[in-house]
Amino acid sequence: MPQSPSAAASLPPATRQRLAVEVLSKTETVSRANCWDNAVAESFLGTLKTELIHSRIFSTRVQAKTAIVEWIEVFYNRQHIHSTIGYLSPVQFEDNYWLSLDQNIAA
Repeated sequence: MPQSPSAAASLPPATRQRLAVEVLSKTETVSRANCWDNAVAESFLGTLKTELIHSRIFSTRVQAKTAIVEWIEVFYNRQHIHSTIGYLSPVQFEDNYWLSLDQNIAA
């Protein structure tokens, strides 16, 4: 692993990307008592890497950040269904939540 940003900049793009993926994949468990604490975050990172990161080589950090934000906002939050929230997209789940609150207030 390069010790400075300038050393990293001199590496080929594919090597920089591989190092970035290694850093992203080193996540710590929130709690040592329960190994499932981090399951949702690890699932998200795995999906991100499989569907976006591994299939592309980014020229710059800005390009990578833009692609990741777009993937999250356009695809992951609006189209991708999640088993942890009843096989809905996060946007559908949140819409249902706000509708249920409105219905409870009206009742």
